[in-house]
Amino acid sequence: MSEQQVTNDCKQKPEICLTELDKRRDLKGILLVIASAVAVAAAIFHLYTAAGGQLFALTHRAIHLSFIGFLGYLYYPATKHNKDRVPVYDICLGLMVVGLCIYLILSIDQLVYRAGEPILKDWIFGIIMVLLVLELTRRVVGNALAIIAGIFLVYAYLGPFMPGILIHKGYSLERIFSYLFMSLNGIFGIPLGVSAEFIFLFILFGAFMEKSGAGKYFIDLAYALTGWSRGGPAKAAIIASGMLGSISGSSVANAVTSGAFTIPLMKKVKYSSAFSAGVEAAASTGGQIMPPIMGAAAFIMAEFLGVPFVDIALAALVPAVLYFVSLIMMTHFRAGRLGIKPVGKDEVPSFWPTFIGGVHLFIPLVILIIMIFQGYSPQRAVFYAILLMSLVMLLESAYIRLVKEGRHSASELKHVLLNTGGSIYEAFQEGTRKAIQVAIACACAGIIVGTITMTGVGLKLAGYIEIFSQGVLFYGLVLTMITSLILGIGLPTTAKYIVLATLVAPALMRLDVSPAIAAHLFILYFAIYADITPPVSLTAYATAGIAGAEPLQASIEAFKLGLSGYLIPFIFIYNPTLILMGDPFYIILALITATIGIICLSAAIQGYLMHNLGVLERFLFAGGALFNIYPGLTSDAVGIGVLVLAFLIHRKIYKRSSKEPATA
Repeated sequence: MSEQQVTNDCKQKPEICLTELDKRRDLKGILLVIASAVAVAAAIFHLYTAAGGQLFALTHRAIHLSFIGFLGYLYYPATKHNKDRVPVYDICLGLMVVGLCIYLILSIDQLVYRAGEPILKDWIFGIIMVLLVLELTRRVVGNALAIIAGIFLVYAYLGPFMPGILIHKGYSLERIFSYLFMSLNGIFGIPLGVSAEFIFLFILFGAFMEKSGAGKYFIDLAYALTGWSRGGPAKAAIIASGMLGSISGSSVANAVTSGAFTIPLMKKVKYSSAFSAGVEAAASTGGQIMPPIMGAAAFIMAEFLGVPFVDIALAALVPAVLYFVSLIMMTHFRAGRLGIKPVGKDEVPSFWPTFIGGVHLFIPLVILIIMIFQGYSPQRAVFYAILLMSLVMLLESAYIRLVKEGRHSASELKHVLLNTGGSIYEAFQEGTRKAIQVAIACACAGIIVGTITMTGVGLKLAGYIEIFSQGVLFYGLVLTMITSLILGIGLPTTAKYIVLATLVAPALMRLDVSPAIAAHLFILYFAIYADITPPVSLTAYATAGIAGAEPLQASIEAFKLGLSGYLIPFIFIYNPTLILMGDPFYIILALITATIGIICLSAAIQGYLMHNLGVLERFLFAGGALFNIYPGLTSDAVGIGVLVLAFLIHRKIYKRSSKEPATA
């Protein structure tokens, strides 16, 4: 299918964009039956472990990869030319992943006795497993991550021939591949462990929410909440995409699915195609930093840092809220500059009826958040949330069929049970299929993390950044930002964070960045912002296809809309009050002044407040905003003073222009 054809189809059926992005086969016949059964079995297995079924870590991760690897080779073709059929070799490759995982499980007891002394088949099987994971990564995730992992493998082997501080003693093939295959520091390391324990379950929960209609409900609710205001459809897109993006785990997938509803609404009120695509891209990308789930990256961060998940979610809350406040105000001021009027109230659904009509869909999500903040493990909390969502789906179906439609009979009750069972079955399948990409990315990231651990290159790269920054924190942050933006191109959220946490985070630690959460949030934010940073911004390219916009223009609009996101990480590094660290008084003060600053910065960027801003006004609003965003009594006082001056000048000009007679 040509690129132009995909773009045209996206305008008519946006779900085609998602299919093209993940490149999944449409299985049929006996293979579809087998794949569906395996997907359901995988979901049940992960629910069992979440409910308390304890397994040895290596066993748990090997079973997880066996499910994912087999399905990955069934669903993802080697090339686009064999997308309509499944060659025998793909079935064999999938079974090889299963066989190697079984070998590993059966060899666990022996591994203890021959630790560090692999036998021949250990490292040969290791080579095969690494190659299988790399090929699956190429198919599922894309070339970028597979190439990066390949480079690290070569680096581990050719260490003595490397230049400068990159040199190391080098490792034999036996050492490299047995280490990556048979230890908890390679393929089956922390990244795959987090995928097995947390990410799979939260993706499954997202599939249940989608099957229950919660996704559409959130969009309708956001539109009912904001649709009446100036630029309301764009604000609805931002709120809905932020909520859904936190759960989905992929900014691109969320942008395509929610963009099917939100982009046409924005274009209807006369936003340009490029701006509409940019809004959806920026909002969906921001969902990856929005608690409570943060696209699953927060779980991996908690494992790396050894802190409770709740600490990560709380630290990320204020920066995420500021980012979305900025997006909302950007669209508000853009609407004012373009003269866009609010849509008629008769075109916007009433808020309370809309809210009440689907409030039951909020219950599992609210229970999930409450349980996490009360100290339950995330996997236990999401397990109960999935059970509760299943019950909600059953009760909703029973209410519609038995009460609302008045059909009272045993056959109708049977229909309700079968219908709900079918929906749960489909949610199991779709949740497992959606988990393939993240799980494979985590397995491949394990190869990268394993070679980094062996060679110590992470500390060496940190040394480079420290040398080039000359020990100056600001220079170090800029270098880290650039590195994060570059390495974040084309990778899923979880893979971005894993790579950067092992490669780049040590640099910030050596520059005495404290607390560690701030350093890790810094690299995560910029890795995510790579999705909206020109010239390669995949999320904006995806939404451009739906909107019918030129991809680079959509990318530039998304970048401008998300500009505050490039400033906030620098601020919480210098003053952690924005991540809720410090004295409560200064935290509250920082929140108030930062919010004012974000709003005024949005006005300066869009060139509108009460009416169009002149050059001087934009300069003053931007300068005052930056002083306010940076926490501190002195900077806040200066910022407020500059903003007051800017507002007085703007109001005077506004009053003068409003008194002037209109011209023909």
